[in-house]
Amino acid sequence: MSYHGGSSSSRDGGQGYGGGNSSGHVRRGGRDNRGRRGRRGGGGGGSEAPDVGTLTKKIWVEAAAGVRMIDGMKNLKVSESLSSSSQGHEPLLIPKRPGSGTVGLHGAVRANHFLVQLLSVNDFRHYDVSISPEVASKKFSREILDKLLRDNEDEPIFEGKIPAYDGKKSLYIAGASSVTSQDFVVGMQKQRRGSSESEVQKFQVTIKLAKEVDKHFLQEYLAGQSSVPPQDAIQVLDVVLRATKPTDYVLIGRSFFSKSLGKDSLGEGLDYWRGYYQSIRPTQMGLSLNIDASARPFYEPIMVDKFVAKHLNLKERDFSGPFSDANRNKVRRALKGIIVETNHLRSKKCYKVVGVSSVSADLLEFDLSSNETKTVAEYFKDQHNIQLTHPALPCIQIGSAKRHIYLPMEVCKIAHGQKYPKKLNESQVNGLLQATCQKPLERESKIIEMVKENRYSEDQMVKQFGMKMTEEPVTVDARVLPPPKLKYGAEQEVAPGEGQWNMFEKKMYIGATVSNWTCLNFARRVEDSVPKFCKDLVDMCSSMGMNFTPNPVPRIRTVDHAQIEKALSEEGDYSAKVQTVQLLIIILPDVAGYYGKIKRICETELGIVSQCCKPKKDKFPNKSYLANLALKINVKAGGSNTVLCDAIQRNIPLLTDCPTIIFGADITHAQPGEDSSASIAAVVASMDWPGVTKYRGVVRAQGHREEIIQDLELLEAFLEANNKKKPERIIFFRDGVSEGQFAQVLQYEVNVIQQACKSIEANYQPRVTFVVVQKRHHTRLFSKDNKMVDNKSGNIRPGTVVDSKICHPSEFDFYLCSHAGIKASHFGWLQSGTSRPTHYHVLYDDNYFTADFLQLLTYSLCYTFARCTRSVSVVPPAYYAHLLAFRARFYVEGMTMSDSESTSAKDLTKDKKPEVQPLPEIKENVRNVMFYC
Repeated sequence: MSYHGGSSSSRDGGQGYGGGNSSGHVRRGGRDNRGRRGRRGGGGGGSEAPDVGTLTKKIWVEAAAGVRMIDGMKNLKVSESLSSSSQGHEPLLIPKRPGSGTVGLHGAVRANHFLVQLLSVNDFRHYDVSISPEVASKKFSREILDKLLRDNEDEPIFEGKIPAYDGKKSLYIAGASSVTSQDFVVGMQKQRRGSSESEVQKFQVTIKLAKEVDKHFLQEYLAGQSSVPPQDAIQVLDVVLRATKPTDYVLIGRSFFSKSLGKDSLGEGLDYWRGYYQSIRPTQMGLSLNIDASARPFYEPIMVDKFVAKHLNLKERDFSGPFSDANRNKVRRALKGIIVETNHLRSKKCYKVVGVSSVSADLLEFDLSSNETKTVAEYFKDQHNIQLTHPALPCIQIGSAKRHIYLPMEVCKIAHGQKYPKKLNESQVNGLLQATCQKPLERESKIIEMVKENRYSEDQMVKQFGMKMTEEPVTVDARVLPPPKLKYGAEQEVAPGEGQWNMFEKKMYIGATVSNWTCLNFARRVEDSVPKFCKDLVDMCSSMGMNFTPNPVPRIRTVDHAQIEKALSEEGDYSAKVQTVQLLIIILPDVAGYYGKIKRICETELGIVSQCCKPKKDKFPNKSYLANLALKINVKAGGSNTVLCDAIQRNIPLLTDCPTIIFGADITHAQPGEDSSASIAAVVASMDWPGVTKYRGVVRAQGHREEIIQDLELLEAFLEANNKKKPERIIFFRDGVSEGQFAQVLQYEVNVIQQACKSIEANYQPRVTFVVVQKRHHTRLFSKDNKMVDNKSGNIRPGTVVDSKICHPSEFDFYLCSHAGIKASHFGWLQSGTSRPTHYHVLYDDNYFTADFLQLLTYSLCYTFARCTRSVSVVPPAYYAHLLAFRARFYVEGMTMSDSESTSAKDLTKDKKPEVQPLPEIKENVRNVMFYC
């Protein structure tokens, strides 16, 4: 089996690996756009290799070869431009690509990207569109514009050119037009209220030339001659492709959904609709159209009372009794913000739901103009001759908060095509996963089928804008990186195969000691099994290398789940007054919803590390489950499960040559609808150089929807854990940043890192590499030849990396699939999905990493995730930050409301933002360990 690697001298044990430098892919010398010396790239000849093999010291050295020349620059300041940028001078620039990587088994994969050619040399014109009276619906705005164009067919407004309209404020045409500013009046038919007759509503439409969009800047950017993204031109092309879709498709973001593409029930009044995502992107090969299969939940278009019955899992006969406050709140959350249609009048009227009444329709009274008072039920009987079937149901409130208008649920229908933006329950999540889980070949075929059915290149608007799309996915060069060797206890080493391994007859690298522990059982049906379960768990932890006291202190207790807070408080009192409890094992109740409360109380009130367990049916799971629990318990108790052999042996240049700290950061936002709720920023950092497996974390509440991490406090902890050695190198993995936020995050957060360093010592300026981690993208990779395929799942192999063609035209980024495709198991079904590679984009790099080194380091770290014996899909520090941010969301939910629902975003002025309450403090003995694992 052949592949293109480096030179023939890069063999190790019969395995050929690319590395170092050769005649190909050499970056030009000189200095880059920040006055820094250029970096060398890689290249390669070819050699035979039957397998990917395992990472060796030689490969690490060759991968870092392009960086070694700057080792004498250790006193180089992080960036003089950092100081200047914070003072309003020249901003930081994203670094250029240092060349392509060469290490690994070479092959080819297909990507769900389709090449877009720009045939026309015409520039575009951008017009501002205003409609009066204002129209909120994009669909209706498009209908108004379509009517305007039809009304002027005899004298076409844009000399026969087809405009692309985004349904809001922007309209585009290709080429020149005499129109600079023009007003029109458009009449739209609407039904008269309370009548079957129609009337004409007039709208004034103003079209005004805003600017010309020069395609020359787009061509420069694609050629790598400009670092400024031509967002205007890309936006034009995106709008053109969206405007070609049929009006019965529902557009949400960049995705289109239709019942005609497939739908099914998710339960509780929700359906899922199939659809597809599309986005035009600048890449190394030019413009590419990224197409992917998609699905999302929608409200069923049914009567509101029917929806309520489904949503609450009730029968309609249950509506005769009183409606509980809990059910009312659940219904209010589900219905608030949706559009309903009335059916009690001759003409349908549409209204937005703003709330739910506190009393039922037969008790809710209002005053008539005749000074008479009636209930809603009485009014509908007298005025509309409608005897309500469910008068005990509350009414839905429409209109505004000031002007209360109420309608019975049974006269309102949920309007068609409304997305469900709120959180799904576990059953619905599993249903959606099952619906969208497609094997790689199936997914790829579906994508190609969608592209061919859309016939982009035959559309007249697409032709006028000079675009032509290929109908076959692009083939890109790829490499499979070698996995690292792992070290366990008693000097045992493991060479993982295909992203997974086992711990059979192996010990944890550092087994923690648990002297005092106990168990609280909140699931009465397994009460008799709990002592044996605890014994089996202790035995498993001990067999894997932990020093675990066999007997619980205090004794194991079974408590009703209604007494959770009291029981936890009693354990806390015992720990504080009698004997410190290191670990609290919790058997979760059958009733969902208590996990977050337990974690909040244990971590912010009691200061006790906890491990929650969930029995299946009437028994506890098998040994595999116990082994996974043991892995989590060990790191929560301060141990370490495994470590990279090359890290411990100091074989990784640029990581183990000098003290290095690795950060991970993420931000999680409130669920849709909780507009005033705080965002949660979480940062973790490695404490155990050179092993980089133990991560301490801090978490903060920030202003709503802020995407900037505002503080960094982990450097002092690193000094304490490493004999006061300051890290000379910082590698920062930042999750949860979209491309539109790159500039903001770069300018602010890199500066925050520098300021954190200066807080330790005025002249302390370590070298920094800042990498954005993106998982929520729609690029998928499919194997093209046998050596690139994982035979178990049909996915690409773990370690597959792509850094050409579909990547950024000039910046340092790559796609890495670091995990093996797995079979998902939910409620009895087993199905392999399509692996999603993670996208890594370097925003700042003072370490001058080569592509090979950063790719190998990132991939190797993915084998050190504490909770499992698999390589994971996201680099662990970013993964840990994600877990910590979501853990802190439970703390917010437990705080007394400031309130996440009491303030509407629309009620806030620009000068008045909701006050952000600080999170409850995590107790010291908890935050010193990886309690979030």
